[in-house]
Amino acid sequence: MEFWFSEKHSNDAKFSIRVNRQLYSGQSDFQRIDVFESQEFGRFLTLDGYMMLTERDEFIYHEMITHVPMAVHPHVRDVLVIGAGDGGVIRELCRYDDIDHIDMVEIDEEVVRVCREFLPKTACSLDDPRVTIHYADGLKFIRSKENCYDLIIVDSTDPFGPGEGLFTREFYGNCYKALRDDGIMVNQHESPFYDEDAVACQRAHKRIVESFPISRVYQAHIPTYPSGHWLFGFASKKYHPLKDLDADRWNARNLHCWYYTTMLHRGAFYIPAYVEELLKHVEAAD
Repeated sequence: MEFWFSEKHSNDAKFSIRVNRQLYSGQSDFQRIDVFESQEFGRFLTLDGYMMLTERDEFIYHEMITHVPMAVHPHVRDVLVIGAGDGGVIRELCRYDDIDHIDMVEIDEEVVRVCREFLPKTACSLDDPRVTIHYADGLKFIRSKENCYDLIIVDSTDPFGPGEGLFTREFYGNCYKALRDDGIMVNQHESPFYDEDAVACQRAHKRIVESFPISRVYQAHIPTYPSGHWLFGFASKKYHPLKDLDADRWNARNLHCWYYTTMLHRGAFYIPAYVEELLKHVEAAD
């Protein structure tokens, strides 16, 4: 008998992976946590039945949410990461020797524990001495922060359940306040393809545009996420994601990536016509 994990992407579409075995299943105070092992995608993590990452394609998400802002901001020293309990964003940030400190705020301590045990390839840098893990609500944590960070990465779950508060106008306004005068915020922006997800994209982008003078959207292809077409938001007080990209400086770091390049960085901001149409009422013009 075959065992398949299936995730509903719309009322009429599902994504399925054949599973070799289930490695973990548990219920935290916030959500159900499952880890499976598959032939095609390796180990993968789901929360409340929704795909969070697979070993096969997690590098795409984590490289694109991390290296895009790092290639633009000239001197990131202090970083706040909200969510990211799997450790993938921390792993990518820890490749930068000039980062001094990383605060990681994760609401669910059990997610971190499970990922340390079952997904060590992503959780491998959580013990870096520059990382401080706070088990707290990101929305509450950031209210008390002002002029603290050069970069904020919001690696949240979808805009419901434990991650719902990280898509509000209040939250983005607090992110703006917590950033220094030239700070950048990057967040996962959902998929624009299916109607329900597209509404979430519009809502999040509208609220970010209302909070930041520079706000742009960029894209990546992530096979195991709904439709495979995924968006990220780039919001900044000062730096433009293309005009201020310093490709020579970033390339001189000699960081080997499997997805991100500075050439791809430029192309990622040239989004399809249907996404432009989706966001045209909320995105500020150049």
